[in-house]
Amino acid sequence: MSSLDNAMSVSEQHQTTNQLSQFDRILARWMVPLEMLCAALMVGIVVLLFGGVIARYVFSRPVGWIDEAVSLAFIWVAMLGAVLAMHRNEHLRLTMFVDKMNGTMRELFHAFTLVAISAFLIFLIGPAIEHVESEWIVNSPALEIPSGVRVSAIAAGLVLMLMVIGAYALKTVSKQSLGIAVVGVGIFIAVCSGLTGQFSQLGLLNIGIFLCGLVAFCLVAGVPIAFCFGIGVMSYLAFTGNVPLVVIVGRIDEGMGNIVLVSVPIFVLLGCILDATGMGKAIVDLLSSLIGHVKAGMSYVLLASLFIVSGISGSKVSDMATVAPALFPEMKRRGNKQSEMVALLATGAAMADTVPPSIVLIVLGSVAGVSIAGLFESGFFVAMVLLLALLVLARWKARNEVTENIKRPSAKAIGKLALIAAPALVLPFLIRSAVGGGVATATEVSTLAVLYALLIGQVLYGGIGWRRTYAMLVETAALSGAILLILGTASAMAWAITQSGVVQQLSSFLTTLPGGWVAFMAVTVLVFLILGCLLEGLPAVLLLAPIMFPIAKKLGINDIHYSMVIVCAMNVGLMMPPIGVGFYIACRIGDAKPDDVIVAIWPYIAALLVGVVVIAAFPVLSTFML
Repeated sequence: MSSLDNAMSVSEQHQTTNQLSQFDRILARWMVPLEMLCAALMVGIVVLLFGGVIARYVFSRPVGWIDEAVSLAFIWVAMLGAVLAMHRNEHLRLTMFVDKMNGTMRELFHAFTLVAISAFLIFLIGPAIEHVESEWIVNSPALEIPSGVRVSAIAAGLVLMLMVIGAYALKTVSKQSLGIAVVGVGIFIAVCSGLTGQFSQLGLLNIGIFLCGLVAFCLVAGVPIAFCFGIGVMSYLAFTGNVPLVVIVGRIDEGMGNIVLVSVPIFVLLGCILDATGMGKAIVDLLSSLIGHVKAGMSYVLLASLFIVSGISGSKVSDMATVAPALFPEMKRRGNKQSEMVALLATGAAMADTVPPSIVLIVLGSVAGVSIAGLFESGFFVAMVLLLALLVLARWKARNEVTENIKRPSAKAIGKLALIAAPALVLPFLIRSAVGGGVATATEVSTLAVLYALLIGQVLYGGIGWRRTYAMLVETAALSGAILLILGTASAMAWAITQSGVVQQLSSFLTTLPGGWVAFMAVTVLVFLILGCLLEGLPAVLLLAPIMFPIAKKLGINDIHYSMVIVCAMNVGLMMPPIGVGFYIACRIGDAKPDDVIVAIWPYIAALLVGVVVIAAFPVLSTFML
């Protein structure tokens, strides 16, 4: 009898496995047209924006419907890209705590993550549909189509993400762990629902319970950052008052819908083109020929390459992935330790993140209402302060380096490399001067930069095949979707915090600190160092910018100066072990053990902190170009 039961059990397991495999294959097939649609929408956005630039600057006849069409395509790219990121498991999350757990606990937390995300999506789909219905009666001014067509992207994205997360849960988690997680999340919802009356009497303590405590727990459990914010604000609104959940959808729509943010995916695409064409490597080779023969020469080349390349790609990951493979073999041949090289790579990328076109600066300008042109002008020189701090430390570390056997290339060889790199070198200065000079917006410049890079790459650097181009467009959509979903949920969370009244109390406290603006700036640096470690760059900016900027303005601190301080502090935190997400990305790109790099990176972190203190203490460094 038992053998028959076992046979039936094995048969049922095989049947279940076959059903899951079939469902997985169906889902994978559905991803193909989704990828094709995302790629087509990305091409459409670039073409429309370029057409708008030509109409405005060449024919002096602006086309009003282009911005509406771009906005429509953009939110669909964002939400469908978030679905692709879910399918690829590419949403940003904190994994260091979960990775240290044993197998059973890790699976339970993994199951909790999937169930928590599913619950968030399930409870938000209804309000998302309600939001579509309310927007359907409003027509867009130029295209005269219902606004519901645009916001339908949010509802569609939520439904598709729920399908993906369901398939992933059935495939990766045991039924027992999944059942425990479902029961646990259900109990949490039931208990909180029963305590709604008590929560409503707690006032601002609910901020600590839901928007701090619950979000922190989800973060430690490995829930993607976008969903940490979403779960926190949904719980806060559902269990502490009578605010309808459709408000969350509206805030997500507003947080993702700013036309300025269209430049984010386009600059992500630009970074992919830079890597694919070899334009970044051409710059690195030229710098190596010019200064690679002096003491600390290769360290200088690495830092200068990051500085210049970041002015093209706007992405730290793209910068590091471009520079490291080109320089590390030669640096290793000259006796540099792997841990030292990765430490310099990580802190160099943190230094370069204020160089335009920095995606963080674009998002900050959008969220805080600060001039992006002003941020671009200031960011270039602020990065030079941090660059100088790292250069001085690199030279001191290389004081015993032997360079007698290293020969400088001939003038003819340098000239050849300069000729190859010249078209690539033009791009960062073109971006900075066009935006900083007010000639074009960041969105327009990003489009022109992509087309320029494609053209130059095709003519001078070997070009990019159609297959590679398609892969880049899909990758851009997925990465942009992950970033923009964080923008949306963080916008909802920032709104909830603002509406609670805690901002006014925090403002009263911080504006009366002994020491005035100096003490406030010290608190700012400390807070963004910590948040930079925990939340990565964009979430930290999105969460606190609406809260901190009004306080800074009350204390008479210039918006551009304050922006530079928080971005620099946040970037240092991003690379600060043992928590900083960027630190582990640098270790992965540089193929080094984090345990080894932790020891080597602290002097470089200290050098950056000195630079941040100088930038904070002397506002003129951020504002003299304005």
